[in-house]
Amino acid sequence: MTKSRYPLRGLYVITDDNLSGTSLLKHVEQALEGGAKLVQYRNKTNQASIKEMTARSLLELCHAYHAPLLINDDVELALAIGADGVHLGQADTGLTAARHRLGKNAIIGVTCHASLALASQAAEEGASYVAFGRFFASQTKPDASPATIDLLTKATQQLAIPVCAIGGITPDNATTLLDAGADMLAVIHGVFGQDNVKEAAQHYAQLCI
Repeated sequence: MTKSRYPLRGLYVITDDNLSGTSLLKHVEQALEGGAKLVQYRNKTNQASIKEMTARSLLELCHAYHAPLLINDDVELALAIGADGVHLGQADTGLTAARHRLGKNAIIGVTCHASLALASQAAEEGASYVAFGRFFASQTKPDASPATIDLLTKATQQLAIPVCAIGGITPDNATTLLDAGADMLAVIHGVFGQDNVKEAAQHYAQLCI
């Protein structure tokens, strides 16, 4: 396990172009002002040049707030802009290859859905954190397989790396996940889908204190 210079805990926001559109940078800054501790740039649509330009702007913004920027699924983009790391799905670049490309200090998170076995394997291979979910009904990925609170509890007891929960998390149900041991709450719609992004982020951030 590598040790990040950023604490991997608290509110972890994931961008969504469909929710933020041209207000992406503004919304991310509002989330950071509200207490977000990590940002993941997730873009499945734009052309490479636009993605890189946006990612560079996000990196500068995140560092101004002493927060890391992770790139979703794109190791080469993370390498090109000097991002703090990546988040990998099960079908993306392998963890070992990503670590080799990005170096020992990069933050590398891995989606493990509802599988403790996948999480254990990721931890052994050098993941910085693992993510489980969805825990509740998700607007971003409504068809994702559900994960249980029991799984989260077992993971936090057995793994020596931070654990992230994702999927339909609201300020009303977040405490259940935190009480089960989640180090990070990954939120998309609950922050970027709200009228007041900063206030929405504050609601989550206050729970994580």
